[in-house]
Amino acid sequence: MQIIEELKKYAHKLVVGGLVVGAGGNLSLRDGDYMYISPSGYDLQEIDDHQWVKVHIESGKVEGDLRPSSEVLMHLACFRENPHINAVLHAHPTYSVAISSAGKEIPPMFPDFPAMVNSVGYLDYIIPTTELLADAVGEIITEHEVIVMRNHGVLTVGKTLKEAYFYMQLTEESAKVLAISTLFGGPRILTKEECKELRNLSAERYRSRLLQE
Repeated sequence: MQIIEELKKYAHKLVVGGLVVGAGGNLSLRDGDYMYISPSGYDLQEIDDHQWVKVHIESGKVEGDLRPSSEVLMHLACFRENPHINAVLHAHPTYSVAISSAGKEIPPMFPDFPAMVNSVGYLDYIIPTTELLADAVGEIITEHEVIVMRNHGVLTVGKTLKEAYFYMQLTEESAKVLAISTLFGGPRILTKEECKELRNLSAERYRSRLLQE
């Protein structure tokens, strides 16, 4: 099943990319009126094909005996609020968590980030796995591809898992560059005008389309 193969591929990428550790992180993919999501308590690299949990998006009804990720409500909120979202990733990337927990935002530090990511939203700490967090995410998910949750992690969405994963990589890389640049006198942040120019480049628009295929 192609959906399961895609989920397995990006679950592996999250782990080997150092974006999650242990049983942390979760991901899901839309399949019509349903989504498939990682099961609760599993290392993302150790999920067998039959262990991905099928959940009805509108009702939240779970099929099978396994429990879906404890962040299932957050994933459902994304799919319910924006029909253009087909993929959701949630991870705990080190630099993004560190920068955001210090009360700072992750600025555009190099061309790829502002060229590919239109908007990053921020949420102050809300206890994970709760309806409170899911509701907060649902309120802003139509406006952002990336949501940084302070003292928690990062959520990215896309039309494909490839797109959502790329947003996660870019967010963490920008946070890393910011952290390192502070050791050398502080960063030069790209201006709004420079970011706008990057988004208008034909090469960047072409790359963006490829991520959605």
